[in-house]
Amino acid sequence: MASILPGHSSLSTPSPETGESPRRRKRRSTSHLKLVPETKSERVALRARCEDVAARLDKSRPLTKDEMEEVARRMLSDAGLAEGFLGWSMVTLATAFWREQVAAVPYDRRLFLLPHCLKHAEGCPADYDEFGLDCRKCGACTIADFRTRAEDLGYKVLVAEGSPIVLKIIVSGHVDAITGVACLNVLEKAIDKILLAGIPCMAIPLLSSDCRNTGVDDDWVMDMINNEHRPQQTQTRSYLPLMRAAANMFEPQELNNLAPRSRSEINLHERNGRGLANVDPIAATEALAYDFLSKGGKHSRPFITLAVHDALTGGNGTASGGEEHVAALPDAVKRAAMSIETFHKASLVHDDIEDDDEYRYGQETLHRKYGIPTAINVGDYLIGLGYRLISRDSAALTPAVAADLLDKLADAHLKLSEGQGAELLWRDSLQKKLSPLDALKIYALKTAPAFEAALFTGARLAGEMGDLSEKLTLFSRHLGVAFQILNDLKDWRGDNDNKLSAAGDILGGRPTVLWALALEGLNEEDQAELERLVANPTPDAVARVKVLYEKAGVFEQAESLVDKYQDRAEKVADEAEPDELRRLLYYLVDTVLDRSDVAAAAPAVFVPSLELQTAGEPPASSTEPPA
Repeated sequence: MASILPGHSSLSTPSPETGESPRRRKRRSTSHLKLVPETKSERVALRARCEDVAARLDKSRPLTKDEMEEVARRMLSDAGLAEGFLGWSMVTLATAFWREQVAAVPYDRRLFLLPHCLKHAEGCPADYDEFGLDCRKCGACTIADFRTRAEDLGYKVLVAEGSPIVLKIIVSGHVDAITGVACLNVLEKAIDKILLAGIPCMAIPLLSSDCRNTGVDDDWVMDMINNEHRPQQTQTRSYLPLMRAAANMFEPQELNNLAPRSRSEINLHERNGRGLANVDPIAATEALAYDFLSKGGKHSRPFITLAVHDALTGGNGTASGGEEHVAALPDAVKRAAMSIETFHKASLVHDDIEDDDEYRYGQETLHRKYGIPTAINVGDYLIGLGYRLISRDSAALTPAVAADLLDKLADAHLKLSEGQGAELLWRDSLQKKLSPLDALKIYALKTAPAFEAALFTGARLAGEMGDLSEKLTLFSRHLGVAFQILNDLKDWRGDNDNKLSAAGDILGGRPTVLWALALEGLNEEDQAELERLVANPTPDAVARVKVLYEKAGVFEQAESLVDKYQDRAEKVADEAEPDELRRLLYYLVDTVLDRSDVAAAAPAVFVPSLELQTAGEPPASSTEPPA
């Protein structure tokens, strides 16, 4: 464990066994790695090993998931234990790693999560409300015991199943640490979103993943709840202050402070059909735009801008006192980060119109609510607002920096429009042929520019770019393409946030790499059938499309492409300096390319013909995608 114990912080140190970076891991199924030690004595012994190892780790920064896995694997190997205990060991190791940091958080700033499956399925009198299970102290299960003790100490308690609102709760500032009980399947999904962000977190795994009448080591849960509040000894770096700052900029008060309104505020709830009743018509567009800006979203793009700027100016925003440091950032820097989200929100408004989507952030889309002309106009307004957030700060930023930012944002805007235009022209064409390379070109134009603009803006705000600009362009291209392919795969599972049905891309007639791979892999008869199915798409046709996709092996090939582009993004990250920037790029790869919603991994398939040109490579043909 020398490469990750104190004094060895490099994330790109080659593995002595393979000579490769520890980042070079590949997608795989993890179901066989979620065994729970059968007896309490076995669990006690393995827990003690995890605590011993954690005590010797450098706690100044969070472990990446790969580092955590490497530590756990070596620990199991040294003990002669089965690989199947890897998941359990990683969770227990992480809990020991973060125990001190959780202890530094007052009880009333901790969130305690409990799974509903701990309740007895038969005869439970509790009902669900909007926050989860409304548990009663009936004495029939341990939920009430845990909850009573936690609430007595001051915890905020939530009884729910893998609630997606947990990260939003902590980013919003209501709590500073998370403790909980869950099965290994749920905890695996939480690693990227919680632990890698540097959010203090402890968890006790359930004794099985069977969601009916499962159990847990009660004394361990009580020990976690009773983790005594005491001053911290070591501050672990955390992205939480930057995440909170990015989200806070779009709270109504801070939004108005950073981007003061030109018009008086109006009440958008006074509606008359699609219009607004009794309001100043001149102020309505601004009001609709600001309302949409303040709603929903992960605010990942302004976070990226703030985090890159922080990484290149000392990394103080992730260290002790990070929230105070981030709060003191110049307003010009915050407005530049805000502009990235403004452009993103404008693209969403227009994209929803072009695809006639019904929902955004769980609510009616703007064009469904107020009509297409009004929604188009709001999107245009947001574009103008985004440029103004930069242009009016040219004195504070310096004219040279402002010009560079405006040029990069304009370039990203043009590329996004080209990519979206290519998609729309394909959708409306009678000719539905599409090569995989052409699909990837569209992806490079549609998705990568947003990442590039966010990364470039943060870096340019920090100083001169040098060769960093080219590296960030490459990283963004690879990350963006991989992200879009993952979206294609997730499309077949639906999207709870925006209430999309599965296979929405097929039903909406959008070009995807899955479609292109299917046309390339099917015989002429199957190709003709596929084209007939999507010419007049119906929900009933989706099942047959899936059969044809599986026949062509497109899901496995798409997963392999994600691996390819993730690997390329990581190779760029390997060479990034300083360390804070390298860690941030790794974090973005791990979180942006989250595969928790994608079906279980299939065997990797090498697809040599689908490569986008990278720096230093000669162009293979005139069909290579744009830089």
